[in-house]
Amino acid sequence: MTENLRQRLIEGRIDVPRLGSVVQLKTEHPPYMVLGQDGVPVAPVVPYLRDLSLSDNSPSTGRSYSYDLLRWFRILWLLGTPWDKAVESDVAAMVGWLRTAPNPQRQRTNPNAPQPGSVNQRTGKRYLKPGYAPSTINHALTVVSSFYEFYREKGQGPVINPVPSSSARRQALAHYSPDEPIKTFRRARFRQRTPKVEPRAIPDAMWDEFFAVMNHDRDRAAVLLYVSSGARAEELLGVTPADIEWQGQLVYVISKGTKLREPIPVSPQGLVVLAAYLDAIGLPSPNEPVFRTRRGPDKPLSYWAMRRVMQRANARLATNWTLHDLRHTAAERMANDPHLTLVEVRAILRHTDLATTGRYLRARVEDLFDALQAHYNRPKVQPTIAPGYDPDDFMAVFGG
Repeated sequence: MTENLRQRLIEGRIDVPRLGSVVQLKTEHPPYMVLGQDGVPVAPVVPYLRDLSLSDNSPSTGRSYSYDLLRWFRILWLLGTPWDKAVESDVAAMVGWLRTAPNPQRQRTNPNAPQPGSVNQRTGKRYLKPGYAPSTINHALTVVSSFYEFYREKGQGPVINPVPSSSARRQALAHYSPDEPIKTFRRARFRQRTPKVEPRAIPDAMWDEFFAVMNHDRDRAAVLLYVSSGARAEELLGVTPADIEWQGQLVYVISKGTKLREPIPVSPQGLVVLAAYLDAIGLPSPNEPVFRTRRGPDKPLSYWAMRRVMQRANARLATNWTLHDLRHTAAERMANDPHLTLVEVRAILRHTDLATTGRYLRARVEDLFDALQAHYNRPKVQPTIAPGYDPDDFMAVFGG
């Protein structure tokens, strides 16, 4: 019976009941917890998430891992498999189901919404597919593997980790030097092939129309600061009056990676529009974010509210730009500016690896178009004979 269930899951012929939940706790270690269908914390998950938090992982990491573990335990509950008796075939069932199941976060109620997986004709960007992305499946495998490695070190759980690993990958990275290219290795079984997607920036002509549909100084200031600083979405939304250095044209953000308060330069135009916005609403207290909601109770502008600003602009322009595309736009503009070095751009964007910054060092499509149009319209060069040569002799030797 269990084997039949596994096969049906792999083929996507049954769905997994949405039992249990992830809740945020008032404690820091851990900040999130997985609850079973009875509302009680899933016992094996508690020490793992606590250890994850004590190992200096961010709360958002704990939240992400909690949802992956909840998904895994839903599979085990459906199959009737105790967590410490899990085998590779259970992992195969999870991967098969994830490859075929619709992602609830991708469901759209608007009948006029673009077809999932289609390409936007204006931006060239693909819309998200209805299912789980390959990177999501790989992340789930990583979390489940880490969970069982945690218990294997304690002498508990299965003797063999149910998630297959790649010995070739371990060998390739065992003595890896940053100065040398990473040796190629085969993916472990069940791992998905993730396509390499180039960062997509907003072209200058499309940027003008995008900025034009911003109908409030708050939104204008936000997108100008995003595209001039390269700040991440939530970093900029957390800026307070105390974080703005008007004379130095800097804002201070809490960096996503280091959690340190770091300065980033912004454009004078962005600060001018921000000043007009703050003059209209009044300056918040020094420790409150400067970007506020426009309707309802006064509160900080959330990531989802700013995302809604982008969605309204996309609806008017028939585009599908995202908040992170603003960071890509800033990065591409800086990386291709001859007056900025790649090291300087890396410092502004706060990239850990210079190779990440180097991805933006490429010719932009609109620049290639302009260059090719000039090439096509350039007059054809007519061959001429140098002075001192007789044209008749030249023709007799080389022909017409």
